[in-house]
Amino acid sequence: MIRTDSALPTATRRIMLRGQLYDFSSPRVMAIVNVTPDSFYGGSRLTDRDAVTRRVEQALAEGADMLDLGGYSSRPGAAEVTPEQEYSRLALGLEIVRRIAPQAVVSIDTFRADVAERCVREWGADIVNDISGGLLDPRMPSVCGELQVPVVVMHMRGTPATMQQLTDYNDPLADTLSELARRVQAFRECGVADVIIDPGFGFAKTTEQNYAIMRGLPEFEIFQAPLLVGISRKSMIYKPLGITPEQALNGTTALNMIALQGGADILRVHDVKEAVETVKIFKLLNP
Repeated sequence: MIRTDSALPTATRRIMLRGQLYDFSSPRVMAIVNVTPDSFYGGSRLTDRDAVTRRVEQALAEGADMLDLGGYSSRPGAAEVTPEQEYSRLALGLEIVRRIAPQAVVSIDTFRADVAERCVREWGADIVNDISGGLLDPRMPSVCGELQVPVVVMHMRGTPATMQQLTDYNDPLADTLSELARRVQAFRECGVADVIIDPGFGFAKTTEQNYAIMRGLPEFEIFQAPLLVGISRKSMIYKPLGITPEQALNGTTALNMIALQGGADILRVHDVKEAVETVKIFKLLNP
């Protein structure tokens, strides 16, 4: 199961950022920066300028390759956030990042096309990370095509409020691949040249289904695109272990290594230092 450098063709592990190739020959670490008061993991909730600044500085100091800014919690039961509220939170994060580290690669975690467009045009956001793969806002593919911005296309069914009622699959891995393929095609048809694939761990999936997809990660090579895995402190880790998200760092690190062995190019994490160390150990196995 351990991936070697030859397991994926090098050309499939690059995207265009700011007119230059961004390489995934070495796995990248994406730091979660939630400018929200109600994310599922309490340690990631940032509600003021000082807290966001400290988080960005720490993530970059610990070796984050990318920052993923979110202004709308996608956990079940999270409060509704208006587009203006979401944009205001993201703009705060973007202003801080661009002041502290102008060259940092910034991803915007939003499913709203208007919010994504403002963040890209006004702040130079580099990547749009859409948890719905364009399903919650049908304008997203065309807007991203017009902006010529890379997109993280994630698999989800329904909405954050309804997704855990939509876990009826014939085959979790095969159905996820098929449904993702349709979403990727929608973005490609609108001119999006660079997509990043996210299987959507924890979104419209039971614990057992999440692990079935984790075992099948090498199958996502079919997309010929970088693969993002985001399992940091999620319920697929803490529920089977009978612990809390706050106690799930050890399980997260173990599963991140398994994800790298299965072909992950990006680890989306709360805990940057531990993820960077995991990547370093993985690279010693795959020199």
